[in-house]
Amino acid sequence: MSVVTIAGDKIILPGGVFCGYITAKDGVIQAISKNRPKECGRLIDATGLYVSAGFIDIHTHGGGGSDFMDGTADCIANGVLAHLKHGTTTIIPTTLASIPDEVFAFLDNFHKVQHELVDGPYMHGVHLEGPYFNPAMAGAQDPKYIKPPCPEEYKKIIDYAKGVIVRWSLAPELDGSIEMGDYLFSHGIIPSIAHSNAEYIEVEEAFNHHFNLITHFYSCISGLMRRNSYRFLGVIESGYLIDDMDVEIIADGHHLPPELLKLIYKIKGPDRIALCTDSMRAAGTSDTESIIGSLKNGQKVIVEDGVAKMPCRTSFAGSVATADLLVRTMHTKADVDIINSIKMMTTTPARILGLKNKGAIAVGMDCDLAIFDSDINIKSVIMDGKEVL
Repeated sequence: MSVVTIAGDKIILPGGVFCGYITAKDGVIQAISKNRPKECGRLIDATGLYVSAGFIDIHTHGGGGSDFMDGTADCIANGVLAHLKHGTTTIIPTTLASIPDEVFAFLDNFHKVQHELVDGPYMHGVHLEGPYFNPAMAGAQDPKYIKPPCPEEYKKIIDYAKGVIVRWSLAPELDGSIEMGDYLFSHGIIPSIAHSNAEYIEVEEAFNHHFNLITHFYSCISGLMRRNSYRFLGVIESGYLIDDMDVEIIADGHHLPPELLKLIYKIKGPDRIALCTDSMRAAGTSDTESIIGSLKNGQKVIVEDGVAKMPCRTSFAGSVATADLLVRTMHTKADVDIINSIKMMTTTPARILGLKNKGAIAVGMDCDLAIFDSDINIKSVIMDGKEVL
């Protein structure tokens, strides 16, 4: 039996900030109390620091110099450990549009790391981003891999994955996408709208076929458009209009400026917003040149002004953000209180993923915690009741 107690005067609970003690046994929170327990086991003093549930990143392509598509287990391990240092205790490695062989290699390596990594973040599953996108909304995705859904291909990938795919992003207006959404849902996979030029009637149909999430809101998706003089809502306006549509946002202050973050928060609220890094390999490094995608088949990018860009500077190429930066941006630049800034990095993504034991500090939840100062600098990370940073 392993018992640990965390003492803190700024513990972020679902209902507010609490002063007291969190006690966990064998990695599960057993008690939250104002008084120090008689049997507290190992005591961790977090006085003067914030204590929150560990951060959950539902969309990241890598970090620490590694991309999850690089083709080795070591690169996946290095990438997820780079994010652990920034408070991420649950992570969903994500692919890019690529050839199927790279996806199969990624799945092989994910299975290996998922079962062998020690003292790393919980790897709940994977997110496949593409290749079924609208070419007009390719963004930094390599256009040579983009195509409509192919049932024979995606069914083969799902069978090969053996249940680890938790989310698949695609454009719902493409021929076959609605049928794919139904198939994904029947296999426990979240269909997510991405790289899409859809209008409202198409988004509404997709929503009715289980597309309940929009990938990197505002990035590579349609906005208000005019056809034959008439105005039509795009994916952006549809995301606002459909109350139960969840959105993920890259809150690095670059993909979405603070004023836009404020608008999204005002309309959607913290219960429908998940912060995500959408980070590429340069996250957590000082690199000024990098590659998005695999070392073998990826594209060169530059990193400047705190964000990754295509060399022509016509579009961003993923972020170099980490989860702590997202929280810091929402709290200090978008003027969101600390409780709701944390909620969008913990409770809401946990709900989207269907995680019952993560995303909040409460009795019965896994003892995954991030401990940080008032500037959201990570001081300690606890996984399963064990201090790993």
